[in-house]
Amino acid sequence: MSMLKELIRNAGPVHRRAIEVKSYVLEDGRLIVEGWLKDDRFADGFTWAGERRPKGVVHWIGARLLIGGWPITIEAAEAEMLETPHHLCPTTIDSIQTVVGLNIASGFTDRVRHLLGGTEGCIHLSHLVSAMGSAAVHGYWTQHAREKRPLPSSLDEIPGLAVVIDSCRLLKKDGPLISRLREMVEGVSDEDA
Repeated sequence: MSMLKELIRNAGPVHRRAIEVKSYVLEDGRLIVEGWLKDDRFADGFTWAGERRPKGVVHWIGARLLIGGWPITIEAAEAEMLETPHHLCPTTIDSIQTVVGLNIASGFTDRVRHLLGGTEGCIHLSHLVSAMGSAAVHGYWTQHAREKRPLPSSLDEIPGLAVVIDSCRLLKKDGPLISRLREMVEGVSDEDA
């Protein structure tokens, strides 16, 4: 057993953050990606001003993105805040509009952090939309993989592949999965390239 897992065996959590993202297909092939971020506090505490803060839901924030086209683009966006730690938090909801027109491609998370974080937005909404980006790509691929398609003649013909290349060790452009895919599609191994 891992050392860290053993250390928390008898400890109760004080906080939980849950993010859930679902993709819904529209008749025209576009998707609505809906995400929810929920923070729960499991212990009473105090604000910086010394006021009592009871345990319970701290953040419960939702966002919906209409995505379509290629590259995958955010065509419309909306947000809502069901629970927030401060009554002024919902004044940041309009910042979600800054991501409309944004492509979900390499660098998406950094662009979202720049547009939605900082003094004009909400870091929690930024975190949620960033998580929704990779989930949107999975939803897009799931929708488009529902029907068998002919093998493309090059890697460039695979929608969304550029988004995942170099996103992890296995998906390095010269790593095992991309190399295998290149062999299948182009009939060229890394040694031949």
